[in-house]
Amino acid sequence: MNKLNTISIDLAKNVFQVCIMSSQGRVQKNVSVSRNKLADLMRQQPRSIVAMEACYSSHYWARVFQSMGHQVRLIPAQHVKPFVRGNKNDHNDALAIAEASMRPNIRFVPIKTIEQQDIQSLHRIRERLVRQRTGLVNQTRGLLSEYGIIFPKSYSNFKTRIGLLAIEGHIHLTPLVYAQIKLIVNELDLINLHITKLEKQLHTILNIHPTCQLLHSIPGIGVINATALYSAIGNGQQFKRAKDLSVWLGLTPRQYASGEKSTSGSITKRGNRYLRKQLVHGARAYLSFCHDKTDKLSLWVKQLAERRGSCKAIVALANRLARIAWILLHKNERYVQA
Repeated sequence: MNKLNTISIDLAKNVFQVCIMSSQGRVQKNVSVSRNKLADLMRQQPRSIVAMEACYSSHYWARVFQSMGHQVRLIPAQHVKPFVRGNKNDHNDALAIAEASMRPNIRFVPIKTIEQQDIQSLHRIRERLVRQRTGLVNQTRGLLSEYGIIFPKSYSNFKTRIGLLAIEGHIHLTPLVYAQIKLIVNELDLINLHITKLEKQLHTILNIHPTCQLLHSIPGIGVINATALYSAIGNGQQFKRAKDLSVWLGLTPRQYASGEKSTSGSITKRGNRYLRKQLVHGARAYLSFCHDKTDKLSLWVKQLAERRGSCKAIVALANRLARIAWILLHKNERYVQA
């Protein structure tokens, strides 16, 4: 029987709700604590199990509490909600976190290291910049279409044409809009420069990190996917089998079952949306360049594309790449093409 107290913390920006439960499950204290006093309060507690939702700042606090000798459990937010009783408030949320942490089948979120958080920060900044660039390009296309200026769809064509437009101008552009086009080109150049610097940093991390290099050896997993996988799952030991990683990424079919009837639908799209998107992009790139390859993986995905279409084959390949990644992490071996 567990002899440690359970301390559940409902995280926030300034005021935290701390619920302390005895090893017998009795609530000893459920109080609000300011950010400045939280660390002092936790230092005064005997070695305990600390439970929190895996959310904003949870990994930072997890590392702080671990350094104090506590056992930290991060719980996915969707597993806490069913245990909230009564009205939605901090008091009841802290109780729900404590109860959820005691359930036997809850899969806790691994605590990220500083290194993983650094890499994840680079990816999130890059994703924001790519989204910002896409929005800028789409808005510019729409504005120029009102002046009868239409660019081809690809980004490379847009970048070339908008650069020439900023230099040469256009008969239909007024001086007011022409000045804005020049500013847009400068803004686009700054965004591209920032993205390039981030990608160089990710390349540097890949070159010095053995786990990222191991993941990079898999076909369809480049620098972005390798570093993103490592920042999200580390060595993958939180998953008992390869399928668990695919399920966590939302790359497995949704199941509908009742009685003797059981059917499968589209993929669940649960879990890490960014990582799932990147794996699908990697699978799409691999399918585009494997036409003349004869290894087992290439033959499998080409045959699947012929039978079920390229879209389903791409998603199935992303699923397989995730499973291969877990297997290689588990064995600590690089990919060998068969």
